[in-house]
Amino acid sequence: MSDDSEDQPLPLVAHLTELRDRLLRALLAVLIVFIGLFPFANEIYSFVSEPLRALLPAGTSMIATDVASPFLTPFKLTLVAAVFIAIPYVLYQAWSFIAPGMYRHEKRLAIPLLASSVVLFYAGAAFAYYVVFPLVFGFFTSVGPEDIAIMTDINSYLNFVLKLFFAFGISFEIPIAVVIMIAAGITTPEDLARKRPYVIVGCFVFGMLLTPPDVISQALLAVPMWCLFELGIVFGRLIKRRGAAPADAE
Repeated sequence: MSDDSEDQPLPLVAHLTELRDRLLRALLAVLIVFIGLFPFANEIYSFVSEPLRALLPAGTSMIATDVASPFLTPFKLTLVAAVFIAIPYVLYQAWSFIAPGMYRHEKRLAIPLLASSVVLFYAGAAFAYYVVFPLVFGFFTSVGPEDIAIMTDINSYLNFVLKLFFAFGISFEIPIAVVIMIAAGITTPEDLARKRPYVIVGCFVFGMLLTPPDVISQALLAVPMWCLFELGIVFGRLIKRRGAAPADAE
């Protein structure tokens, strides 16, 4: 009996050891990417700040109000960029940890959802950079008083754009959330379709909370969220039909 009782904790210890190894591998991947990117930290910041700098009036520029900002701000951005680039490998480590405990049909659904979530997150960040930033910064730089020189602090700008990057990246995950809820039986496509008016209002409220206080950026977040919600319903119906097909065949 004593030997059996001593053997029982071993599976938990093994799982914790594997979890530790997976986390260390993920952190190591982020560190390696960060080391590779750090020599280009200033160039990365220049790229991220280009949508605003391109719209600044002649003779103006961005400024640093803190002594350490010229170093710390690109450093922080490079670290975030390293995490951003390493996301596929980090998610692979998470998948490798949980996959052995999943059923085969769960794996068949989880793999495309995992890949789609990465692609959608990148798509949301790209949409923010190439579509939202030029419109929002164009609006902000054109509505101010004529005798006010626009010289944005580099750290304040970074905090602003990171908020938008993650807001759009997470918002673009809506189809994944909808598909998971339908596949898990939490709701149905028909029930979600009936709640469409509430979802539309919620998208605009969410956009108002996560974006600057202007109608343009709010709409640029709310409308894609609504469209992605509709896309999630479409894919949810397809998955539901495929799940019902084997039962009908039987």
